[in-house]
Amino acid sequence: MRISTLLAGKGDAVATITAQMTVTEAVDALRAHGVGALVVSSDGQHIDGIVSERDIVRGLSGQLGALLTEPVRSIMTPTVFTCSPDDDVESLMAVMTKRRIRHVPVVRDGILCGIISIGDVVKSRIDELEKDRKELVEYINAR
Repeated sequence: MRISTLLAGKGDAVATITAQMTVTEAVDALRAHGVGALVVSSDGQHIDGIVSERDIVRGLSGQLGALLTEPVRSIMTPTVFTCSPDDDVESLMAVMTKRRIRHVPVVRDGILCGIISIGDVVKSRIDELEKDRKELVEYINAR
């Protein structure tokens, strides 16, 4: 299965934030969008970084409340692993597991066109396994 197939099912909306916004604004945006990560982008099309719940929690260690007024750039991950809509979901799953990343922006021709979470990947895998199971049951019952 291709990444484009996943995006077709879940949509291509990506929650973004600018690097200048505060960590408090990032927390509010994560809650408002019901997501675990925001793509950091100055224009909504090009990736400057990514900030996740995990980045915020790690940033709180040692700074506590002071972190909330800091800009997102202070805790974001600036080097972001991305994938293409033409990439294979199984390959992406392996990379996400190996690199221990939970959110991968999807880029086509240098432009942000979606985001895939580990939850999306796991759901697609479960759906594939369920389809295989049903086919096997139908095959066995047809004999």
